[in-house]
Amino acid sequence: MKTTLITALGFALLSAAGAHADHEHADHKMEHGQQMAMHADAVYEIGVLHIENAFSRASLPNQPVGGGFFTVTNTGAEDDRLISASTSPERADHMEIHEMAMDGQVMKMRELPDGLPIPAGETVELKPGGFHLMMMGLKQPLVEGESVTISLTFEKAGTIEIPLAIGAPNAKGGTAQGHMTHGN
Repeated sequence: MKTTLITALGFALLSAAGAHADHEHADHKMEHGQQMAMHADAVYEIGVLHIENAFSRASLPNQPVGGGFFTVTNTGAEDDRLISASTSPERADHMEIHEMAMDGQVMKMRELPDGLPIPAGETVELKPGGFHLMMMGLKQPLVEGESVTISLTFEKAGTIEIPLAIGAPNAKGGTAQGHMTHGN
């Protein structure tokens, strides 16, 4: 009888501890998701440029490349140009600015060696299937729920570091509506 009571008490305590751990885990996931949503919805400013909806997509193990996406709005009276992007050598060998465009009946991706124009008074969207950044020679997978910090250099505005929220492998945007949050 004592053994049964002790065993039942032990199970009750373990169940309570497990429920508490599950609750803490759910809280952590919710906080993490909220942080990620806030992170993905953040607006970064450098001079007259406003950068928002910054995200990347989770990569598979041993995948050699990863993408970077965001929207940049030039609120100024002069054109600017994104001339380079980089991340830490622990993340990737280098980054390139790319576009995807139709060449006859074939969609082709190519590097933009002269950078990407950001016309005055306009918004340029870097997105899957269009303009985007490529992290070449990934050193480690891009993990959903984490972020990767990149450095963007503009011809006139200068250089800014921004985090890219890493979403699902099929993420389409950097906002909560773009499936960048996860959890309950």
